Amino acid sequence: MTKQLSITVGQYSDKGRKERNQDFHGICVPKEPLLSAKGIAIALTDGISSSEVSQVAAQTAVGGFLEDYYCTSEAWSVRTAGERVLTATNSWLHSQTQQSPHRYDKDRGYVCTFSGMILKSTTAHLFHVGDTRIYRLRDAGLEQLTEDHRLWVSSAESYLARALGIDKKLDIDYRAEPLKPGDIFLLATDGVYEFADPRFIIETIAAAGNALDTAARQIVEDAFARGSGDNLTLQIIRIDELPAPEANEMYRQLADLPFAPVLEARMLFDGYQIVRELHGSSRSHIYLAVDQETQERVVIKTPSIDLRDNPAYLERFLMEEWIARRINSPHVLKPCKQSRKRNFIYVVTEFVEGQTLAQWMIDNPKPDVESVRGIIAQIAKGLQAFHRLEMLHQDLKPDNIMIDSTGTLKIIDFGATRVAGVMEIATPIEQINLLGAAQYAAPEYFLGESGTVHSDQFSLGVIAYQMLSGKLPYGAEVPKARTRSAQRNLNYETVLHDDREIPAWIDVAIRKAVHPDPYKRYEELSEFVHDLHHPNAEFLSRTRLPLIERHPVTFWKGVSLTLLLINIVLLAKLS
Repeated sequence: MTKQLSITVGQYSDKGRKERNQDFHGICVPKEPLLSAKGIAIALTDGISSSEVSQVAAQTAVGGFLEDYYCTSEAWSVRTAGERVLTATNSWLHSQTQQSPHRYDKDRGYVCTFSGMILKSTTAHLFHVGDTRIYRLRDAGLEQLTEDHRLWVSSAESYLARALGIDKKLDIDYRAEPLKPGDIFLLATDGVYEFADPRFIIETIAAAGNALDTAARQIVEDAFARGSGDNLTLQIIRIDELPAPEANEMYRQLADLPFAPVLEARMLFDGYQIVRELHGSSRSHIYLAVDQETQERVVIKTPSIDLRDNPAYLERFLMEEWIARRINSPHVLKPCKQSRKRNFIYVVTEFVEGQTLAQWMIDNPKPDVESVRGIIAQIAKGLQAFHRLEMLHQDLKPDNIMIDSTGTLKIIDFGATRVAGVMEIATPIEQINLLGAAQYAAPEYFLGESGTVHSDQFSLGVIAYQMLSGKLPYGAEVPKARTRSAQRNLNYETVLHDDREIPAWIDVAIRKAVHPDPYKRYEELSEFVHDLHHPNAEFLSRTRLPLIERHPVTFWKGVSLTLLLINIVLLAKLS
């Protein structure tokens, strides 16, 4: 039987002399195939005492690392996956601080230190930011593997130079260390390592055997007894067994999986039987297949072999799966759970039996207003699922929206999606043009600017306009307008037509959603959807008729009464 990576773990945490515990720690030991493909994840964070919310940052960082790491593609290296997850977490924490009352006081924001490890095959991958520490105990010697990111002003005063959430950009220490059976790793906060005696640590672990939880508690208690005034957390991980050499080589190569061959009907491929090709292009191939284990119909997407030497393309392809696994919405395409080891680069998703919105628009050239409202509302819900996770779809168009047999809409194709803090798209406008969505892309992209949630709103507004009119709000002029002056001169053509019963306030709502200036669009997608159903106050105030036109009888009665009163007053004065 092939050996597997096997460890023994001990953990203990205590608030010590503090009022609350701002440390957080965790470990995830998955089952196969993730154990071999992704490894074991360990994480430890330490919140800063000056912040009332740093324990939230600490818990978020640990939870995000342990969950999101396993959502990354098996084809990514451990370093790439770990750094991207931490970068995205840092971006979120920093944005939370920026939105809080303490945006100018980093010491009171969503900030924490981080030390984490991924044990995969025969290698330990270390990730570190701040002043928590990772040690290795080997041959009765304790070695510090991380460097404290602390700047000392004097012998008694220092401050953190690096931590999660402090700055928009994050500099992560990474190193890889070969593993040996019997290696012991310790992850500790400063409340432990500044006070615990190294000799006591070594002797306690040696005497503990498999009772490493007890050893961790005893070491924490020793640090407390020696005067530690901080929270105290310690994790002990012992390497018991490593995979066999032949298995190591196979799993090591998961970081460099080959491209899938061209698939044919009836072919068996990694446990799937290919039914037929659904779509093929120079960029990817999409197949309908049946999972041989579950007998469920699925969709397999493989990258184009012609682009195997294009790192940017491959990066976008692999990013799609990571994004899909993070979003949970009935209006976003869902990936299938990977229960088998994969031998090629591909993505498996649910099969949506239906048609694209583009085909639906061809079949329904003049849909009623209520149908358009319903479609836009569903797409907006899908986009909101992206935006809640600080993602931008960036390639919203009718071809990337599916309508199933129940009328449910699902957003598909995440090749252009941008994740906050994960800057895999260096030039968004080039990517959008490359993917053929220029007619739906927001004007700011053509100025070389990064997109915002308002950019996705623009694309949604264009789709609404196109469904009601069959045309585009600015024709083909948006991609040509590459200066602010040219964009200010874009001429919006009303969606109202003599042969269609479209309320005037719907045209006002769409005009706002597709405004060339992103800051003049709606703040929230929900506002746009609401205004498609109800005329807003601004519209009513602009279009409210004068009283003489709305209620002429009442108007003239009022005039007559006023004149009567004036006459009475005049007669009274004369008398």
